[in-house]
Amino acid sequence: MTITWDDLTVKFDEYSSDRLLHDWTWLIGTDKILVLVSSIGDMFLRDGTDKVYWLNSGDGTLTQVAESVDDFKTKLQDPKVVQDWFLVGLISSLKEEGHKLQSAQVYSYKKLIVLGGDYSTDNFEPTDIEVHFSFAGQIHQQVKDLPPGTKIKAIKFTKS
Repeated sequence: MTITWDDLTVKFDEYSSDRLLHDWTWLIGTDKILVLVSSIGDMFLRDGTDKVYWLNSGDGTLTQVAESVDDFKTKLQDPKVVQDWFLVGLISSLKEEGHKLQSAQVYSYKKLIVLGGDYSTDNFEPTDIEVHFSFAGQIHQQVKDLPPGTKIKAIKFTKS
C-alpha cells in the first residue's frame, strides 16, 4: 500500500491549535507553536528560538528534534526519520485494515503506552483530534510522578 504525506499528517485549524495544546502546557509551557500533527496523534512544535520539538502523546514525552524549522524540514527528507516519527508501517496496517480517518481525526490509543498499551493496530482507533489531545494530556499529567508499575484505579477528566 502506498502511503502519502497526507496519510501521515492531519490538518488542523490554526484557531484550534490553542485547544490542542491546552492540556499539555504542564509539559510544553506556553511558548510553543504547533507546526505539524501526525496522524498517529503526536505533535511537532516550535519555540521562540525556532527549535522544533516532538510531543509523543503515547508516552507523554517532549523531545527536541531539530535546531530550526529548516533543520526539521531537512530531517523530514530522511525515510528512517519519517518511519520513526510517523510510524509509517503502523499507519499502513491501520489503513489496510480499513481504519480511515475523517476530517479532524487522528489515530488515538485505546490504551496509552504509559498505561500498558502497545503499538498494535488493535490499540488504535480514529478519534476526534481535540478529544485525543485533551484526554492524553490529562492522563499523562496525572500519572507523570507515579513510580513504574503503580496500579491506577481512576483517572479524572475535566472539560477543557
